[in-house]
Amino acid sequence: MPTALTPKTAPLGLQAVNALSEEAFVHMLGDVFEHSPWVASRAFAARPFADISALHTAMVHEMQRASQAEKLALLCAHPELAGKAAQRGELTHASTQEQSRAGLNALHPHEMQRITDLNAAYRARHGFPFIVCVGQHTKDSIFSVFAQRVTNAPAAEQDEALRQVAAIALLRLHALISP
Repeated sequence: MPTALTPKTAPLGLQAVNALSEEAFVHMLGDVFEHSPWVASRAFAARPFADISALHTAMVHEMQRASQAEKLALLCAHPELAGKAAQRGELTHASTQEQSRAGLNALHPHEMQRITDLNAAYRARHGFPFIVCVGQHTKDSIFSVFAQRVTNAPAAEQDEALRQVAAIALLRLHALISP
């Protein structure tokens, strides 16, 4: 069974999502939080969901109540923007689409060098890749936010990165599920 985050899958209705077995639910929604199916697995018990917002809230709640190690693993599961995984074509379908829509797949050489430098500085300071909901940004605003956030205090930046993960997840849920 292909995951719902693959290209040719039509959105399921929320009623159908609520009726899924736990295995199917996790299979469908396991990558909403990048390579972290445990979020969907833990949120499953909160069914039935009245709407996509309720599903998102349940998933974010599970992310927030996770251990520090699980949160860090979740953040580390995200790819660097325009990084080596993107260049090798190893991103999830959703990440590929998101980065492409923002123009991160077609950077000029000077932009590529800038994002490479920012990725390295950010990871060195914070211990995980820079995460931004690219669906809410343009290429230029991503560069601007990236340059601002690289200097944030590590604890504050982890909180911001988790907020960005939640924003990404909401966009992905809306793409996967019809109301």
